Amino acid sequence: MKLINKPRWAISENDVTPEGVYKQRREILKKLGITLATLPLAQQANASIFDIFKGEKAPAVDKRIALNPQKPKEYQADLALTPEDKILKYNNFYEFGTDKASPAELAQNFITDPWQVKVAGLVRSPVTLDYDDIFKKFTLEERIYRLRCVEAWSMNVPWIGFPLKDLLAMASPTSDAKYVAFETLYDPKQMPGQASRRLGGGINYPYVEGLRLDEAMNPLTILAVGLYGKNLAPQNGAPVRLVVPWKYGFKSIKSIVKISLTDKQPPTTWSQLAPSEYGFYANVNPRVDHPRWSQASERFIGEGSLFSSRRQPTMMFNGYQDEVASLYKGLDLKKNY
Repeated sequence: MKLINKPRWAISENDVTPEGVYKQRREILKKLGITLATLPLAQQANASIFDIFKGEKAPAVDKRIALNPQKPKEYQADLALTPEDKILKYNNFYEFGTDKASPAELAQNFITDPWQVKVAGLVRSPVTLDYDDIFKKFTLEERIYRLRCVEAWSMNVPWIGFPLKDLLAMASPTSDAKYVAFETLYDPKQMPGQASRRLGGGINYPYVEGLRLDEAMNPLTILAVGLYGKNLAPQNGAPVRLVVPWKYGFKSIKSIVKISLTDKQPPTTWSQLAPSEYGFYANVNPRVDHPRWSQASERFIGEGSLFSSRRQPTMMFNGYQDEVASLYKGLDLKKNY
């Protein structure tokens, strides 16, 4: 009998979840004896269980198409999956509003084809990917990863994508390249949050992010083009987004149009907006709290009804310590948060 050695982070939970939940907002609240008037106005980003229902409207038409990814066994973690319905409706994508439900509503007509992603900067062979290239030039894999938001909630997501290092290898970084910078599409006509500081959270767009080159080349780092067997919905960052599973979710920039290799640490959106709260590294670390809330535990958005959302301890590097801790040997992770 062949034994399969799974990574340490592939913890068995034996409770994979159904996909259709959280659709009866008013009935549930009524049974709880709660009215909207009794709920406090959220003043912080730290999400409450009621955010799942906030602003829920008629479901969007699903325009996604099926993908046929490979499923490497080492990335089929036995985790309780967050239902697809919740992944589609509970999003941080401020280009389409700061409310968790706004992206699903306001991104329905977002145009993702045609699309181009350009890779340039300190490279020997600049690359331009068209929409079809994003899906066809690379071997797509399904990878079940934990997703940990800086707001102290988490999901388990079956992403579909390919290693970022495969794209960077096509561009052939020069020896001077030390960092990788990313940029989201800037199109205020399509992205209402970019046209309104009120709706877009006061961010200076376009959204930008960055990684060290060794982080970008780590095998866990992927460019995702789908989830749950289909291509990405607009609210999830279509057509291509970054996924770095050991870092807080705001590092995983969505709807990417530009990737640049550079010799200097690039600016990042949240570090510019609130440098005391959101650092460049943004590694998941239960021992380093956000200034306004603890990071020691998280609310897992998963199975069942309102009552089954559970709190669980946050793991160092989101459970991927064996794979990435060596990247930060000798680095003060509290100072370099």
